[in-house]
Amino acid sequence: MAKRNRKSGWKRAGAGNTINRTFKSTLFIMLFEDKNNLLELYNAMTGKHYTDPKLLKINTLKNAIYMSMRNDLSFLIDGRLSLYEHQSTYNPNLPLRFLFYISQLYSGMTKNDNLYGTAAVKLPPPEFIIFYNGEKEMPERMVRKLSDLYTFKTEEIRLELETVMLNISGDNNAPLKRACRTLRDYAVYTDKIREYTKTMELEEAVELAIRECLSEGILKEFLEKHRAEAKEMSIFEYNQERHMMQEREAAWNEGREAGRQEGMEENLREIIRNMIQQGLSDEQIISYCNITNAELEKYKKG
Repeated sequence: MAKRNRKSGWKRAGAGNTINRTFKSTLFIMLFEDKNNLLELYNAMTGKHYTDPKLLKINTLKNAIYMSMRNDLSFLIDGRLSLYEHQSTYNPNLPLRFLFYISQLYSGMTKNDNLYGTAAVKLPPPEFIIFYNGEKEMPERMVRKLSDLYTFKTEEIRLELETVMLNISGDNNAPLKRACRTLRDYAVYTDKIREYTKTMELEEAVELAIRECLSEGILKEFLEKHRAEAKEMSIFEYNQERHMMQEREAAWNEGREAGRQEGMEENLREIIRNMIQQGLSDEQIISYCNITNAELEKYKKG
């Protein structure tokens, strides 16, 4: 009989060990829903030295009513509300998704407060962090704002939300990964899978990565305890990543053609301008936007 695992949100059904994706769940979530790992990551991010995981209050959105808006990780500590997301494919819409997440979280926190009273309702200040470990090259650190998605720019921005994306693939953000071994091990594990899928089938690549990590002491305790689940989840994630990249490329091409008469050219020009400001190289912009070098030069001049 299938039984939902409260910690990771997937179901394990009999000998098949199949993962039921009723809730969004990833290997990243499985690792950092463990309060010890999450506290280690928070300390690495902030330079703090907390040792008691009980100080963390995890409040990740999990209610089935909001399944389409379930965020990866959110938690309270230090009087602050931290929202962490993981991405293997770059998505410029995360500031908007974070806006939805924080609205739901604040709504839950203040449900017993008198929002129409004379006393000010106090809120924990939020921070929005994205951990990126995709195959495409991206800057080591990249800031994305809600205002980047606005149809036009105004002199005064009335609503803003700023996110910070940290690239953890390869040699990026090495000091952060040294400070948080779990994050480093996770990055090494995923990098191994991506490298091995270049020359072998996905299932074989995942199995080889797991064997090597176990022998090298990488995620050793986690993989010994959750080997089957980790393998199945990794296969699912990488298949999903490939599917999303294919769909995005198809939709982008279709959208570019259909949108030329609806102002999409200006939107693309603004996206490219933002990417240039973030320090992306011409090659990265051409790859992500699926344009030619000549088209990039045209947008730069425009």
